[in-house]
Amino acid sequence: MGSLTFTPNLLQGKLLKQPSHNHLSLHAWKNLNLNLNLSKRRFRPRSSNSTKTITTTPLPESSPPPPPSPPSPVEEFESIESEFLRDLKLDLQEDSRLLREIWKDIQGRNDWEGLIDPMNSHLRREILRYGEFAQSSYDSFDFDPHSKYCGSCKYAKSEFFEKMDMAHYGYSICRYLYATSNINLEKFFRKSSSIRSIWSPHANWMGYVAVTSDKEEIKRLGRRDILIVWRGTVTYLEWIHDLKNILRPAHFRDNPHVQIESGFYDLYTTKEENCKFCSFSAREQVLSEVKRLVERFKDEELSITITGHSLGGALALLSAYDIAEMRLNIVKNEKNKTKKIPLSIFSFASPRVGNLKFKERCDELGLKQLRIINIHDKVPTMPGLIANEKNKLQKYLEEKVHFPWSYAHVGTEFALDHTRSPFLKPPTDVSCAHNLEAHLHLVDGYQGKGRKFCLTTKRDVALVNKDSNFLKSEYGVPPKWRQDLNKGMVRNDEGRWVVPDRARVEHHPPDTAHHFALAMKFAHDPSFNV
Repeated sequence: MGSLTFTPNLLQGKLLKQPSHNHLSLHAWKNLNLNLNLSKRRFRPRSSNSTKTITTTPLPESSPPPPPSPPSPVEEFESIESEFLRDLKLDLQEDSRLLREIWKDIQGRNDWEGLIDPMNSHLRREILRYGEFAQSSYDSFDFDPHSKYCGSCKYAKSEFFEKMDMAHYGYSICRYLYATSNINLEKFFRKSSSIRSIWSPHANWMGYVAVTSDKEEIKRLGRRDILIVWRGTVTYLEWIHDLKNILRPAHFRDNPHVQIESGFYDLYTTKEENCKFCSFSAREQVLSEVKRLVERFKDEELSITITGHSLGGALALLSAYDIAEMRLNIVKNEKNKTKKIPLSIFSFASPRVGNLKFKERCDELGLKQLRIINIHDKVPTMPGLIANEKNKLQKYLEEKVHFPWSYAHVGTEFALDHTRSPFLKPPTDVSCAHNLEAHLHLVDGYQGKGRKFCLTTKRDVALVNKDSNFLKSEYGVPPKWRQDLNKGMVRNDEGRWVVPDRARVEHHPPDTAHHFALAMKFAHDPSFNV
């Protein structure tokens, strides 16, 4: 008997045999420089306790050994990966239940208890999926100050998910969401003053409402999902310096004690009568569309899911509170029986939105928010640096002292730590800790508290550097690599380089006012009891 030794290299995730937009290809893995020199022999004499022994049976001397068949690079990677996972004894087992069997738990029915530590496989994929919807609001946004379309979405609703390489998710966009820039968040809405012919001087594209339309996806999810996606900021922290840190009553109901940060409130409720895109406030756009969709699909199993990053996360919670306060997630049948539609928020790096009374009211309404944060990111700590949910005296400060800067987070916190990832370097730019793609990378590698970081869904680590410089340089991924080809310039028939005209930018469906009126009538119906 002869013995040979084998020393596996530590891979951080699985290899994907078929390359795709959001996952690792073989080419990408080759560039990760994980000391996998495939041209060298992997067998060597045993020299330390760290090696593994593989026992082989020699062939009879009379039979010449057949020529070795070299393993393919894919087989080499999978073999090393298998050894790595076995050595670390990581529990990466799939939840054997179907998503449609447990979707209410995944959506937060029990506040995600027992699903985060260790990480449930269904929950991980759903967080990543909703995170990619949030990321699409950045990738599709025209924030070039030299563009006459600055502040709009680059794509029409009908082609949005195809352009984003997300058509396989099985959703269709119902409407785009707009907000006016005439509020106290000037830097967030900054546009070039040199562009006179602009698509709209007042409006900014802020996200979209979509609904599951593919039958197979509805079957997989166990329900039809109404999805609201809010765009965050394209530059780090400029907007948060514009916040006045002033709370104001929401007055969505007759409770002046429920208060919201005034900048978020203004962005959500302000409208501009002279602008066709902002003739309805963001609030009116959302409520009218939710009312329309709930009424249309009221006989089906439904969920309402809202997602967003940074400022988008704040708007996600605010709109969820509004929907619940206006009772739009309640279905009322002909026999006057009611059914509550699960309403969930998956927010990323979100700041605080309202005061302690706002948090308590959200809890009363049954809102379920999973707040995904990076513990090194400063945005989730604002506003409310002094009086917040971690201060034991907050209730006293808010009710007795009437301290005007008291804020509280809502929901369940899912805290991540970017220093746990071996792919990331210590950031020199504070925006790296706030980056959405970095959050999704950390979700993919998180196994549970104290467990080894290990990429699980094969999500491509190159995506971390899509709009940041957070990956270690040895992985060979350029920083901020995502950009439009030639910045959107094309050659016309005369051979000149020009910015092509886009299809007519869509504004609001003609029945918006009708459905908003229905929403308000339903919300204030005195005969209605939840």
